[in-house]
Amino acid sequence: MLYILTQFSDGGDLFNLFRYITFRAGAAFFTALIFGFLFGRPLINFLRRKQGKGQPIRDDGPASHLSKAGTPTMGGLLILSALLVSTLAWARLDNPYVWIVLLVTIGFGLIGFADDYAKVTKQNTKGVSGRVRMGLGLLIAALAAFSAASFHPDPLTNQLALPLFKDALVNLGWFFVPFGMIVIVGAANAVNLTDGLDGLAIMPVMIAAATLGAIAYVVGNFNFTEYLGVHFVPGTGELLIFTAALVGGGLGFLWYNAPPAAVFMGDTGSLALGGALGAIAVCTKHEIVLAIVGGLFVVEALSVIIQVAYFKRTGRRVFLMAPIHHHFEKKGWAEPQIVIRFWIISLILALIGLATLKVR
Repeated sequence: MLYILTQFSDGGDLFNLFRYITFRAGAAFFTALIFGFLFGRPLINFLRRKQGKGQPIRDDGPASHLSKAGTPTMGGLLILSALLVSTLAWARLDNPYVWIVLLVTIGFGLIGFADDYAKVTKQNTKGVSGRVRMGLGLLIAALAAFSAASFHPDPLTNQLALPLFKDALVNLGWFFVPFGMIVIVGAANAVNLTDGLDGLAIMPVMIAAATLGAIAYVVGNFNFTEYLGVHFVPGTGELLIFTAALVGGGLGFLWYNAPPAAVFMGDTGSLALGGALGAIAVCTKHEIVLAIVGGLFVVEALSVIIQVAYFKRTGRRVFLMAPIHHHFEKKGWAEPQIVIRFWIISLILALIGLATLKVR
């Protein structure tokens, strides 16, 4: 919105700063961060009053989690509010990719909100039907993938870009939309499964978002794409502002979500943020790189899939408990130990993902 101030610039004044994506990304980061700090405590107090007993705790989970009973959930509202305000303030609102990612984030956030609301009001861990959540998520993802494909330049439309190989493309044709749906819905649910310990999900999400933001900035700049040999997707550079706002809002939330958490992200935040990561990957043609950068989320999701499939077939378990972070809890690892080690893994994977820009 504030980009319109550039019309008052004559080329060398203060208003000219608003032309630069990097300046607006920095402003978006601090706007979201300050928003999180200012409204975090009032939101937590409001949620505590409204929710009473807070988020229900699973009876079959680690015994240490019983001490978290009464902690309010839906803390993702803080991240999403900061993200929305900051992005609308600093991004170019004539950019289609910004709207695609924003609407995916809001859509999945609403699904998560409905699920959290059902859990809190009914005081059980079931929430909204899995089929309903999946159906709505697939619908949102289908619209997003189709929209992204329609705005991609003709040489990249319905194409899958392969990392490490210069100019390598796989023509998916009509299958691109279903593929995009898998990426977006898969990312949303993978982040949701990861959100099981205080601070566990938000830091890897911020790391992945910062990485994808850097990639979006690069692939949206013709000079960078020529130098690095990656595909040029005009307009995606504006997504750096969205990811900067996400990181700022995420840090504001982490201030209150650090162990022992004063508030949980809930499905409101985890589904929305995961969907956002998937949508950015689809817009920037870096779907495969997302699987590297978000490798922690992939492992968390695979641990659940493997556990369920193996148990149905043999009646035995591969892990002590799934998702895999609970497996380590059962083995005696302290919660902060698991969280920090998973953060380290996320950072390493992000660096590997960034390396794909240069290794060609």
